[in-house]
Amino acid sequence: MTYLSQIDNPPRICLLTGGIAPMLTPVLDAYTALWGRVKERSLQYYEMYPGDVAVVKTIVQKLLKEAAELPSGGTLTARRFLQLGLALGGSPTAFASFHAMLSTAMVNSDGSDSDFTRAFLKYVDSAQNFDDHPIYFWLHESIYGDGPQMNSPTNWAAHNAYEALAASNKEYDYKYTSSSNDSNLPTLFFGEMVFPWMPKDFADVSGVGLQAVANSLAAKTDWPPLYDGDHMRKVLGDGTCKAAAAVYYDDMYVDFDACMKVTARGGPLQGCKVWVTNEYQHSGLRDGGSEIFSKLYGMATGGIRTPS
Repeated sequence: MTYLSQIDNPPRICLLTGGIAPMLTPVLDAYTALWGRVKERSLQYYEMYPGDVAVVKTIVQKLLKEAAELPSGGTLTARRFLQLGLALGGSPTAFASFHAMLSTAMVNSDGSDSDFTRAFLKYVDSAQNFDDHPIYFWLHESIYGDGPQMNSPTNWAAHNAYEALAASNKEYDYKYTSSSNDSNLPTLFFGEMVFPWMPKDFADVSGVGLQAVANSLAAKTDWPPLYDGDHMRKVLGDGTCKAAAAVYYDDMYVDFDACMKVTARGGPLQGCKVWVTNEYQHSGLRDGGSEIFSKLYGMATGGIRTPS
């Protein structure tokens, strides 16, 4: 999308395979919507593995009472544990893999007077390793910074959206739901989000310099523009570039409604042909790359008439 915005002669064919950047949606609204998508994905997981409702509550309650030390030197807190939910939207096998991980998390399967297994603690270390890519912690929300008028500053939007939701709806409050015996009130996981508290839990990003950079980026108010809607409409409208996009209806990481706003008539990507599917999660290109590429290429070049 930045190519279509800033380059006079962008590629003749542009294929978007992982959703569309929510350039017309304020970052706080985008994350509020994403929390709703993470909630839905969490509930779908529990529908497949209803027994894990109690397992997750047990783990969260145990960690709220006493955090666990990780082999890397970091700390496994309840909030860090819930960040493992990031994996739930990653592939068709994500639910089964997640269930297998939870089933071996504690020495005693019922959680009674049980310690966490070393295999589980090592899994957490591996799944949440920022040692060689702290840039993810720094820049994950900064990708929304689009000029001085849009999302400047980003201001830890995911965290603020969560705090507002948890304050108004106990369903999002993991401290509340984990203490409830109601199986219809499961503890929801977190998604693809970063938080200002992470340096306290993650040894990999705990350095003073790392924290200072993260907070400075969250407070930055002079981001340069990422997108030029007029230029996008022009190059797609005059034939300079032909574009097609795959938008995954149930994508946990990219809000469907925010995508559709960008591609609507009058929107910056109104000239982009859109294929909407729920056959894939966000990992569509990895799971079915040849099919998706062929589909989008055919759409862009006119060989496939989608939308029909």
